[in-house]
Amino acid sequence: MTANPTRVLVLNSGSSSVKYQLLDMADGARLAAGLVERIGEETSRLVHSPLATGGGKREQEAPIADHEAALQAVAAELAADGLGLDSPELAAIGHRVVHGGQKFTAPTVITDEVLAEIERLVPVAPLHNPANITGIRTAQALRPDLPQVAVFDTAFHTTMPESAARYAIDTATADAHMIRRYGFHGTSHAYVSRETAKLLGKDPSEVNVIVLHLGNGASASAVERGRCVDTSMGLTPLEGLVMGTRSGDLDPAVLLHLSRNAGMSTDEIDALLNKKSGLIGLCGDNDMREIRRRIDEGDARAQLAFDIYVHRLKKYIGAYYAVLGTVDAVAFTAGVGENAAPVREAAVAGLEALGLAVDAGLNAVRSGEPRLISPESARVAVAVVPTDEELEIATQTYDLVSA
Repeated sequence: MTANPTRVLVLNSGSSSVKYQLLDMADGARLAAGLVERIGEETSRLVHSPLATGGGKREQEAPIADHEAALQAVAAELAADGLGLDSPELAAIGHRVVHGGQKFTAPTVITDEVLAEIERLVPVAPLHNPANITGIRTAQALRPDLPQVAVFDTAFHTTMPESAARYAIDTATADAHMIRRYGFHGTSHAYVSRETAKLLGKDPSEVNVIVLHLGNGASASAVERGRCVDTSMGLTPLEGLVMGTRSGDLDPAVLLHLSRNAGMSTDEIDALLNKKSGLIGLCGDNDMREIRRRIDEGDARAQLAFDIYVHRLKKYIGAYYAVLGTVDAVAFTAGVGENAAPVREAAVAGLEALGLAVDAGLNAVRSGEPRLISPESARVAVAVVPTDEELEIATQTYDLVSA
């Protein structure tokens, strides 16, 4: 093995997919990236981009039975580029793990005990943690000699005070069933809040930032001097902002009403709130580009969906402004946050008294770089900061194993 291996393979294992990136932490260069999807179905698909060689994207469609077969296929693609998993340059494999509960507050080298704790948390992350566990075990089998590191979506939010993390229900019941606010998208919120401080020319410990991660899943966080003090997602990723297919905040009695009066089962209510609500429930589309196109054509349902989406955003900006007391920046990130100028403009419209405004010209610019879109005279900076969860996972993984 080389004296100082610097490469990290980042794996994000879903129930029927594996996303991956190979990065060289000597300079942060991406060497390869790809996706395996429809694992276990009749026809699976692997898309591989050999970024180091500049070669064209390679695609293949064939049955891939399980995650072990998927990772073996990924290993073969990497080997074809001279980047195989047996390379002495590979320092570690970093795994995105959605739920780390209260115990995991930082990236953690995976041991049998760590894996058992991730498994214990399955009841609060039934859709995500089992897939993450499968990916970890598969990678361990392929490279049992290599450090495997778990980077948790929830870790960044473990700094929340109990006043923000606790729900106002019977404490014994809450503790017995692990019911509290955990928050998600933590790697994104950590990365974006830090990059926003850099954009302002300051250290993260010197600034207060409201981060708005707006993708198909969406969440907000209040970051005080580099530490999360509140976030919109809760026990699960369902709470908070209006999302592509999720309702976000809802009177909990709605669930009781649907059960008692509509005769809906728990699974039916779960499907309604997670897959048939949010933007798609309001107007039939969860793509903000399509919604904006429909608005331009005078579609009233699309306009109402947009207005509800923005109304919720404004409520959280205002709430987190109150939580923080003073705000240095509001940062938009993820697919909608980075690309939908009308959402950014509408979210801060009318908040001039709070020092928030966007410059129409700056807001209209499309760029993959972090940038300010507020007027120079604005008291609070408004920023667009592209997120990079894979780089954040790779960085945390490499810092841990090379310490």
